[in-house]
Amino acid sequence: MTRKARTKSITSIEAQIAKTQENLVKAKTKYDAIADNLEKLLVQKKEHQARQIMEAFIKSGKSFQ
Repeated sequence: MTRKARTKSITSIEAQIAKTQENLVKAKTKYDAIADNLEKLLVQKKEHQARQIMEAFIKSGKSFQ
């Protein structure tokens, strides 16, 4: 006896589409939050490095000229 592959109903497919779309929105929201956090951390790092460079320059006693 040969078995036929079970076909999905339209409602089943639509439900899967809706769930996948929800998951995509959640993932994008999470991605955006992580990307914002990364941007803030990169700014903090740059500011910290700039302070360190300025402190080293001041300690060196040299002028801008």
